[in-house]
Amino acid sequence: MKFDKDFEDFDAIGDNHIGASQDTPMRSDAFKLTNEEKIDIIKDDVRHIMETLGLDLSDDSLRGTPNRVAKMFVKEIFGGLDPELKPKASTFENKYQYGEMLVEKNITVYSTCEHHLLPIVGRAHVAYISNGTVVGLSKMNRIVDYYAKRPQVQERLTIQIVRELQEVLGTKDVACIIDAKHLCVNSRGIKDIESSTVTSEFGGKFKDMATRREFLDYIKLDTQF
Repeated sequence: MKFDKDFEDFDAIGDNHIGASQDTPMRSDAFKLTNEEKIDIIKDDVRHIMETLGLDLSDDSLRGTPNRVAKMFVKEIFGGLDPELKPKASTFENKYQYGEMLVEKNITVYSTCEHHLLPIVGRAHVAYISNGTVVGLSKMNRIVDYYAKRPQVQERLTIQIVRELQEVLGTKDVACIIDAKHLCVNSRGIKDIESSTVTSEFGGKFKDMATRREFLDYIKLDTQF
């Protein structure tokens, strides 16, 4: 049957971690339901999964799990799907005329693999060269966190961070590198606990090898306090 063949293809795509789009795939009615309505539906689905696995949800330890998981999905680990939670990235005039690259390194990344709904954990390094506008340092972290908090593939996450900062700053001169471990690789399938995945996106001046090398040298610095 074609139906079965389609699912075989989807399974193969998932194991190969292929991303289909630079934009997070969203339905047109994604925000028709309120968060509370979504939680009510998801907790019933989680309960059904757990019962299907044979778990006894009358046990004190498991009774509250469906509701906890539903709230976590909607309000925490997938909160980046909600445009209302998108960080307001205020910009300022570069009055001090700083003309070199600014690098925010070792930004913590907690995301979720969209193929198996397992964690992605790593670090992002982000840089830009001002063309007259600067952004608050914490906003760079918040932008990374916002796009990470959705079902993701690492390639898309890297691109989305760069595109957002390019729009905020009004410049193409933005770069991002992410180095992360995927638990769908580390804890299942091949179960390779040592491997990590590195992705990069270089815009504007960062496509020049000398500028890119300077960025790479900065993120190698051993910062300790």
